Amino acid sequence: MPELPEVEVVRRGLERWTAGRTVEAVEVLHPRAVRRHLAGGADFAARLRGLRFGTAMRRGKYLWVPLDEADSSLLGHLGMSGQLLVQPEDAADEKHLRIRIRFDDALGTELRFVDQRTFGGLSLHDNTPDGLPDVIAHIARDPLDPAFDDDAFHLALRLRRTTVKRALLDQSLISGVGNIYADEALWRSRLHYERPTATLTRPRTAELLGHVREVMREALDQGGTSFDSLYVNVNGESGYFDRSLDAYGREDEPCRRCGTPMRRRPWMNRSSYFCPRCQRPPRIS
Repeated sequence: MPELPEVEVVRRGLERWTAGRTVEAVEVLHPRAVRRHLAGGADFAARLRGLRFGTAMRRGKYLWVPLDEADSSLLGHLGMSGQLLVQPEDAADEKHLRIRIRFDDALGTELRFVDQRTFGGLSLHDNTPDGLPDVIAHIARDPLDPAFDDDAFHLALRLRRTTVKRALLDQSLISGVGNIYADEALWRSRLHYERPTATLTRPRTAELLGHVREVMREALDQGGTSFDSLYVNVNGESGYFDRSLDAYGREDEPCRRCGTPMRRRPWMNRSSYFCPRCQRPPRIS
């Protein structure tokens, strides 16, 4: 599933190619693509028609486009394979095209939502007073948000009876971090994924947050992480941060720090990748 860097790459593309454009027509080609819009596809298309796109926004793994004069937003979640593509109007339809949005200008491009596995989707929602779509108001700020509160995050970690990777993936504590970047930040921090959060000192939390931000900024600079063709930016281009990964996906390869073969362990229906020497498991008391 795309994480913060991948969603931010898409957000930047939307900001460049769709901000200020007014919707002329909407086609919903698959009902699952609008299943979170409870009134259905016809209502989704009718409500969106005639509205002007504002500047695309993001919180964690969610992105949305404020709709001018409507006090609502178009919310998008990419799921496992969702793509928001800006394509020429005369380009051939993608095999898994689910929604098409045409604009009333002469730029000659349209917005397409393509989703092979149909886990993602688009929906319309009212905004909170803070300008967030109401359904994601509970999502915490992400570590690249200037308003992210490091001290409050450390206190929350100390109070939670959980482990550090579970905390990093808890979107009510910190948003945008998924399995890939959690493993990368933990490797850089020399922390085992099962380290209890109650044992983290303030300096260790600060170091961990620093590495989370560092790895995400590096991924952003390289267009995100693409292991296959399912994640692309709005122009259909893949990111290449997968070439720079230090932990994720490197089972049995030498640790870039000490040379010890990296290990993979099943974890919460996922996998955790770590160095058994640099990231020693916590002692069981």
